[in-house]
Amino acid sequence: MKYFVVFFFLTLSLSLFAQENEPSQKVTGYIYNDNTKLPLIDANVININKVRGAQTNANGYFEIDVQPSDTLHISLLGFQSLRVKVTNDWLKNKVAKIFLTERAIALEEIIIRPFNLTGYLEVDSKTIPTKENYRYSISGLTEGYETGQYAPNAFNKILGSIFNPADMLYNVFGKKGNELRKLKDMKKDDTVRNLLESKFDRETIAVLLGVDKKEIAEILQRCNYSESFIQTANDLQIMDAISGCYEEYKILKKVK
Repeated sequence: MKYFVVFFFLTLSLSLFAQENEPSQKVTGYIYNDNTKLPLIDANVININKVRGAQTNANGYFEIDVQPSDTLHISLLGFQSLRVKVTNDWLKNKVAKIFLTERAIALEEIIIRPFNLTGYLEVDSKTIPTKENYRYSISGLTEGYETGQYAPNAFNKILGSIFNPADMLYNVFGKKGNELRKLKDMKKDDTVRNLLESKFDRETIAVLLGVDKKEIAEILQRCNYSESFIQTANDLQIMDAISGCYEEYKILKKVK
C-alpha cells in the first residue's frame, strides 16, 4: 500500500510538471461588434493564466500564446467584457469569431464645488486642502505618484494585518499568492502595460487578482494610499501600488 501511495504522488507530480512546462500554442481570432457585425479595432485580449496580451488590428484580428484551458479576457471601452475558454477545438481550428455587445452607459451628474475664497491669504491657505504624499515613478510613465508604504502608519497597518486573520490584507495577500505574483509578469508584457496605462476602471486588475473591483480600493486603503490616488490613478499605477504593498507584506511576514 505504501508503494502505491508513493507511486501515485510521483505520477501526479510528473503530470503537474508536464502541464506547467507544456509548450505554448497560438490561437487566432476575429472580434466583431455583435450589433453591426463590423470588426472591432484595438480590442484588448489578455491571457489571464499567462498574463500575456494582444490587440486586434483594423480587421478585428488577433493572435495570442495559449495552453489548453487557458482563459482569455476580452475587453473594449463601450462594450461588455467577455471571458473565453481556450478549447481543444479552438486549438485544432486555430481561428474563432468572437462578438462583443455594446454597453449602455449612463452619465452621472457631476457637481463642481469651487473653493470659497475670501481674498485673505491667511484664511484661504487654510481652506484649500494640501497633500504631503511621497511620490515616485514607474519606468515608462511620465508622471510620478505617491507611495503608500512611506505614509504615516502604513507599516503598522500592514504589520497588523499579518497578525489578524480577519484583516483585508491578510485575506487577500494570504490566499492569492499566485494571482499577486502575476503582477510582476504583467510588467514584462508591453501590450498589457500599455493597456493598463490607458485604463481607469480596475476591471483587468480585478480579473487577474480574482477579486471584486470594490476590494481593490479597500486593499489600497489598508496600504495607506490616499483617496485621491485611489480615485485618479490609472490601472498601471494601481497595479504597481498593490504589488509594492504585497512585497512589503511578504518581507514583514518573514521577520514577524
